[in-house]
Amino acid sequence: MTRLDLLHLRPHQGAHRVAARAAVSVFVPLAAVTLAGRPEWSAYAAFGAFTSLYGRNHRHLSRATMQATAGAALTVAAVTGVLVGSLPSPSSWAVPVAGLVAFAGSHLARAQDWHPPGCLFLVFAFGGCSSAPHVLRDVVPALLVTAASAVFALVVGAVGGLFSARSRRPKPPPLPLAWSWSWLPVRDAVAVVVAGGAAVALGIGHPYWAMVSAVAPLGVRGVTGQLGRAVHRVVGTLLGLLPSAALLALDLRGVALVLLVAVLQFVTELLVGRNYGLALLFITPLALLMGQTARHVPAAGLVLDRGVETVVGSLVGVVVLATVHGYGRRAAAASPGGSGQPNVR
Repeated sequence: MTRLDLLHLRPHQGAHRVAARAAVSVFVPLAAVTLAGRPEWSAYAAFGAFTSLYGRNHRHLSRATMQATAGAALTVAAVTGVLVGSLPSPSSWAVPVAGLVAFAGSHLARAQDWHPPGCLFLVFAFGGCSSAPHVLRDVVPALLVTAASAVFALVVGAVGGLFSARSRRPKPPPLPLAWSWSWLPVRDAVAVVVAGGAAVALGIGHPYWAMVSAVAPLGVRGVTGQLGRAVHRVVGTLLGLLPSAALLALDLRGVALVLLVAVLQFVTELLVGRNYGLALLFITPLALLMGQTARHVPAAGLVLDRGVETVVGSLVGVVVLATVHGYGRRAAAASPGGSGQPNVR
């Protein structure tokens, strides 16, 4: 069975614990800003809550360390997005700065061996914030709300660690922090810039969705796994547009919408480690509805943009992957004693 198989389900591996932490970490901050009458802060709360998604297979101090680093990085990415969104012509800055975020995020993710790997959520946080109009005074709430949401996710993870302390699962090794030069962050940055530039050129409304889709397959190890992730991304997203349209048609607002987002987050985390394509049936409406908590946008345009930009971004990711892989094979074949079979990691 290959990793391209869209129907294969991997073992459960305690996904319910991760799902519960993620759902609580998303629901409470989003409900708080909604009840406070500040729905425009929902994006900051959501991106900070993504801290809970890191270190799912780590325990105690190892997970807390990874989440603390990821939470800080998510906060910086969100605040950077707000700063770009406050510039006179943010669209001309968003794509190149997203490339820098991808480059730095990829380095950090590899240095700490993040799980989930790569810079996807950092690009998402930056892109989501930079795509909305801002003024400079928005930096303070962006910093405070994103950081507070990230800290809350850390606390939820610590409480979960107390309850799982009796688990007999083997303890993972200490979290590494090994800085070393690699061309892979350059690859990720190029994919983000090309995908974002293509989306802007096509006049699509949410270029950062294309950027996210471009780097989504690149964080997976091995060419086969990366191609499989790209296929899952396209097929799962296109199928996920159907439930997305149905849920958007409900036109939920306030706490009811936040509760639905939390439920979708729970189901997503139950499935994402088992079958990425299946999880995208829930990730797709989750992303669209999460955006609706901040500001209401007509559903038809959202659904169309999501589908087109996912295809564009995934194609860019595959082209970048094929280019890098082809260059690696030629370099390996040209080297003295080269076998023509590069070590693709």
